[in-house]
Amino acid sequence: MADPIAGELSKAIGLTVIDGSAEPVGGGSIHEALRYRTQHGTRHGSVFLKIGPASAAPMFTAEANGLSALAAAAAVRVPAVLASGQIEGRAFLCLEWLDLVAPTRATATKLGEGLAALHRCVASEHGWSSDNFIGRTAQRNRKDSAWPRFFREQRLRPQLDLARGRREGLRRDRGDELLERIDEFFATYRPAPSLLHGDLWGGNWGATREGDAAIFDPAVYYGDRETDIAMTRLFGGFDAQFYRAYESAWPLDAGAAQRVTLYNLYHVLNHHNLFGGGYLAQATAMIERLLSELG
Repeated sequence: MADPIAGELSKAIGLTVIDGSAEPVGGGSIHEALRYRTQHGTRHGSVFLKIGPASAAPMFTAEANGLSALAAAAAVRVPAVLASGQIEGRAFLCLEWLDLVAPTRATATKLGEGLAALHRCVASEHGWSSDNFIGRTAQRNRKDSAWPRFFREQRLRPQLDLARGRREGLRRDRGDELLERIDEFFATYRPAPSLLHGDLWGGNWGATREGDAAIFDPAVYYGDRETDIAMTRLFGGFDAQFYRAYESAWPLDAGAAQRVTLYNLYHVLNHHNLFGGGYLAQATAMIERLLSELG
């Protein structure tokens, strides 16, 4: 039986997508991910396809916009966006296929240098042209010239509100106290609005067969570059060579280490709101640690 997706995808990307060539692959933790084989004349290749219900269209649109912005910066390799839309009543996003291999010191160095170059792409305000997503969670991006206010109102407050709505919610008073004292972490630090990946954990970067470092699955916005670096420390997947290369290209502010817990609280709260489990205890401990550091 002919695969209707292959036929429609061929029209969308201008390549012959080989019928029956679909194979499931990693990279689609939220939606189905497939590799399709393609043919253009005598040349053969592959494309990466994310596909989900029609309701997933805003997520795919946001991802495509983010990838296009990262690509335009020409700092780190990202998979090219080939097409997005609907096939057979389902939303899809089709990307360039990247052959990923085990990272090396050289690719870790390229990632560090490239990320620093990406962060040097700055805007006049923090935020983005539209809201997008962090995982399945809506991420607000209303522009703001003041970073502490942006991080408080567009990042931590929405996640704390969601966490309080869960059956095993966080203590409202301690979260509110932290929100009220956010400015204290920025007494002498005024970060530029840097172009960010926004969701830079170990599963969202890889080394290509050609020796490049590539990043994907972004939650792009303009904000403090330290947020990207902080997230790399949350779940691992980045070696010392990456950090040396980044610091050599653009050293972090002397107080950056003090803000790692603050920035990663956003992602731990999001994981609590999405998955529950032990993230509640982790988030609670992070809030108490931050308040303790403030005295």
